[in-house]
Amino acid sequence: MATILNIETSTDVCSVALSRDGEILEHYENYDGNSHSTALAPMVRDAMEYAHSRELRLDAVAVSMGPGSYTGLRIGLSQAKGLAFGLEVPLIGINTLELLVVSAMFNHFIDDEVLYAPMIDARRMEVYTGLYTPGLKAVMEPCAMVLDENSLSEALAQRKVVLCGNGSEKAKAVIHSDNAMWIGGVKPVALDMVALAEKAWREKAFVDVAYSTPVYLKDFVATKPKKLL
Repeated sequence: MATILNIETSTDVCSVALSRDGEILEHYENYDGNSHSTALAPMVRDAMEYAHSRELRLDAVAVSMGPGSYTGLRIGLSQAKGLAFGLEVPLIGINTLELLVVSAMFNHFIDDEVLYAPMIDARRMEVYTGLYTPGLKAVMEPCAMVLDENSLSEALAQRKVVLCGNGSEKAKAVIHSDNAMWIGGVKPVALDMVALAEKAWREKAFVDVAYSTPVYLKDFVATKPKKLL
């Protein structure tokens, strides 16, 4: 049986969950927004103290790898790497978009024939998104998408598409299709990472503790200053 510490910091929610063989032992969530740098460490400490009090040895650390907030992802991954390195345990990387799909499926019973389009806000009218089957097969690989009236039009022409995540609200203003289904309130949290982390543990799908980096999907682009004259 695996004891796994799950860390999620990809959006404005900071959360930690301690699990053993798929069962939630402890979990902590903070919805204060941009306070991950101060909120995460105490959550991890409390989870580790709980594990120690039950004489449980941590077998792995799982962390959300993105896409998502640049700062949040760096904070979460840095903490996870430090723990994994210090305890000499494997590091598991969880795709945040897949996590949103799992969160939506866990909390809402929906027909198996739908596709899922999890969306994470990337500012303005841009989102990080992808298209997934209920089995988490990627029909459209994760990407940064500028939303307009043609977004996801090909998929929506063929079947129901469930849109969820903090970027999906922006899609309502431009996507008008009877096949579009919106689920509000779906946030990536460590509590819902457990099933994905357990699967990765069984398959030994680990990421490199030293060299793994967050999945940003967008590169930083420097722009030239406008001419004043």
